Amino acid sequence: MTIPKALVERLAAAKSVTVLTGAGVSAESGVPTFRDAQTGLWAKYSPEDLATPRAFLRNPRLVWEWYEWRRKLVADARPNPAHLALAEMESLFPAFDLVTQNVDGLHQRAGSRNVTELHGNIMRTKCYDDNMLVSTWDHTGEVPPKCPRCGGLLRPDVVWFEEPLPEAALKTATNAARQCQLFLSVGTSTLVYPAAGLPEEALRSGATVVEINPHRTPFTDSASFVLAGSAGGVLPKLVEALKASRNL
Repeated sequence: MTIPKALVERLAAAKSVTVLTGAGVSAESGVPTFRDAQTGLWAKYSPEDLATPRAFLRNPRLVWEWYEWRRKLVADARPNPAHLALAEMESLFPAFDLVTQNVDGLHQRAGSRNVTELHGNIMRTKCYDDNMLVSTWDHTGEVPPKCPRCGGLLRPDVVWFEEPLPEAALKTATNAARQCQLFLSVGTSTLVYPAAGLPEEALRSGATVVEINPHRTPFTDSASFVLAGSAGGVLPKLVEALKASRNL
């Protein structure tokens, strides 16, 4: 793929960049997208039947064990070229905000520092009752384990269906979209709101908006530039083109 010269020029001139990443980025590291077909023991369940507060209250052990399975998949995954390219890109701009819908922490493991997690992080745990993060607890064999502070059930620190996004994270992401000069929408279907509204916010605020995705999305026709391809294939080329334009 050849990166359009006009895009390279706008990227090189930008002082502030915001990136939104979705499941397509993590899928290249072998992390199943949330709606991928379940496998093995979990094949008979739909994610929508497990990732809700009602499902957890109905069968907390089942939900906890499903997330333990997903945590193992995430722990075994490694950052891919897209994650690494974004970590490098962060060092090339005075202001760089990375907003992700992914819960796997792979951006941070790749070296990205300024990361806003819209949907939480699967490797963190919190108390269902008081919503406070919990890092250690007594391993009594109970599933799920109990909060050491209040005795409530522990759950993963992710946003479930029927739950709002964290208010502070959404505010940070929205401000970053509104204030940037260039916005990258990478590996996201732009179907799930309010995250799907961030490219629109950037566009309304006058930013150049670039979509990187192997498939068309509802936002494709509105994007300033469309780079049809995988995140891992496109982003390293974009970074190299930017560095070449700056003689780095």
